[in-house]
Amino acid sequence: MTADPGWRRIGPDPAIAAWAAAALPPARAAIAASPEPWRCGGTWFVGVDALPNGPDGGMGGVGFPWSALPLAPQPLHRGQLSTVVPGYPQPSPDEGAAAFGFRQRRDAAHLDGLLAVGQDRQRMVKEPHAWILGLPLTDCGAGAAPLVVWEGSAEVMRDGLRRAFAGTDPDLWDQVDVTAAYKAARAEVFRVCRRVELPARPGEALLLHRLIVHGVAPWAEGAAAPAEGRITAYFRPLLPSVAAWLTEP
Repeated sequence: MTADPGWRRIGPDPAIAAWAAAALPPARAAIAASPEPWRCGGTWFVGVDALPNGPDGGMGGVGFPWSALPLAPQPLHRGQLSTVVPGYPQPSPDEGAAAFGFRQRRDAAHLDGLLAVGQDRQRMVKEPHAWILGLPLTDCGAGAAPLVVWEGSAEVMRDGLRRAFAGTDPDLWDQVDVTAAYKAARAEVFRVCRRVELPARPGEALLLHRLIVHGVAPWAEGAAAPAEGRITAYFRPLLPSVAAWLTEP
């Protein structure tokens, strides 16, 4: 679709591997102690803000691997510990049949930063991320519910959402209902962009453009993984505005 696929694999790199090794024990402890219920029939721990890192990102005396990343160091939020186990996804009471089918067929493909607001669940850009960084913590086989991206989808989504904001003061873009534009642009992504699975191992990093459509593939039968499943730490620092989120490269 475009010369820029919207994702980049980094490593393997010793600095990334050292950080992942230091992060895994506290990640295991945080998952075990969390009262957060697992979703998708007990096969997915969302783990938002579950990793007990500080703003510098360091874990167990090991610094965050900025030196291995094409990113400027900045303060970080507590990392998400997205954890998936064999059997993902399974039906659950909190997800209707249509949503579960979309999860099975389309990997629950979505754009980060859009939240469902109000009784009508209008999609609005409430979390304008700068980028998305995934750092695998457990060593799993390729079929262990890998991250999925649609290459080139960032520009398709940018064009579709730009039309939704047309004529509105950029300072108010976080209050615009983009539901229809988002769904139409995502449908176009499915039509014109290539779906790519991105399995990764500790020591590697996956850097995604903030506007790329992505999801999680179902767990393949027989995929290799440790007992705790596939754990990935995600970081998504925020930009100062929705206008920056939409218009910056």
